[in-house]
Formats: sequence, C-alpha cells, structure tokens
Amino acid sequence: MWQIMDMLNAHKKDMVAPEDALPGRDRSPYPLAREHAVLGTDMLDTPPDAEEIILAGGCFWGIERIAWQIPGVWTTSSGYAGGFTPHPTYEEVFSAKTGHTEAVRVVIQGSTQEERNAVLRRLLEEFWQQHDPTTAMRQGNDVGTEYRSAVYWTTPHQGEIVRDSARRYQEALDAAGRGAITTELLPLAEAGNGRYYPAEPEHQQYLAKNPGGYCNHGFNGVACSLG
Repeated sequence: MWQIMDMLNAHKKDMVAPEDALPGRDRSPYPLAREHAVLGTDMLDTPPDAEEIILAGGCFWGIERIAWQIPGVWTTSSGYAGGFTPHPTYEEVFSAKTGHTEAVRVVIQGSTQEERNAVLRRLLEEFWQQHDPTTAMRQGNDVGTEYRSAVYWTTPHQGEIVRDSARRYQEALDAAGRGAITTELLPLAEAGNGRYYPAEPEHQQYLAKNPGGYCNHGFNGVACSLG
C-alpha cells in the first residue's frame, strides 16, 4: 500500500525552496487556549527550570501523546516547524508548499541539568522506537515533507545528546538489518525560518480528546536504550 501512496504523492516529497514557499502571515490566524488538556499546564510557556525541544515523526497527534506520558515532561503542543511560511495553517502545511513538518514542542522540566538530560534521553528512546526514522518524507501511508522525521534542539547540550542517541540507535538498526536513519537533526534556529508555530486548537492533545482517533505510531520492532 505504501508504494502506491508514494507514487500518488511523489510530488509532495520534494522540499519547497524558500522563495517558492507560501507567503503566510504576520500573526496566528486562530486563537489558541493555553491550558494543556491532559497535563493542565500552559502549552506556550517554559518555566525557569525547563527547556524545550521539537520532535517530528509523522502525524503530530501520535508523537504528542507519546511525549506527554513521559515523567518530567511539563507540557506539549502540536505545531509546525522546519519550514519557511510564517504562521501556516494545517491546509497550507498539508500542501507541502510551506516546508514545515508536523512537529511537537516538548517542554522538559527538572531541578538540575542532569535531571533534564535524563528526561530528554527517555523522551528520545520513545521517539526513536515509536516511529520509523528510516523512511524519508513518509510515515506509513502518510507521504510528504510534512511527515518527515526531525529533531530540532534549542541548546548545544541537547544537540550532543540527540546526535549521540541517533548514533546509538543506528547501531541498533544495523544489528537488526534495518536501513539508515533519515531524520533531520538540526538546531531549531537552523531549521527553515527557525520558528515553531502552534497548530490549530483542534489538533492539540487530539488523541486525548478523541481516543479512537487515527494514529500510526507504535513500537517499530527495534528497541532503543540510551541508559
């Protein structure tokens, strides 16, 4: 089935050039309630003892649900990152003309850097093993640049942990006879226009509000252990 979807949506797998991206707008086109429907925290805030990282692994509904269940995650939100169009809408991102991927902003909290690093490693374990990071511009039957796998970090130490996790997970994939990781690994500031944009209210904590909703995430068959 995915081969057919690849052929039908092949045009959506080409990254749009910055000059060809949709123009977007100078502010969000929709209001967004700030309270997280599961955690009760502020989706748009970052407390003093916390830091943010952006994860993308296909449909943001599933990635967000994975993230909010991890102890030490203070809040999450679904949105768009890695593209060029300011304040895009879902329809614009789905057109593959913005350069954005469906992404999740995860805020990690801990009283020390060591504690936050431990939460990040646990988050990355789930990230790597709960989607297929070897399929470029696709997750299952979802095809296009908006479904590409990516990790965008916001601090240098996060970058070190992310790159180390990718190296170690590639070793696990190699041992299992699987392919090469295609995940985009960049500082957020270097991903597209360097911005993360929250998605529409109906996409926030979607699988908590719609427990039977679509989700193609789950264990991919290769465990990830970052110690």
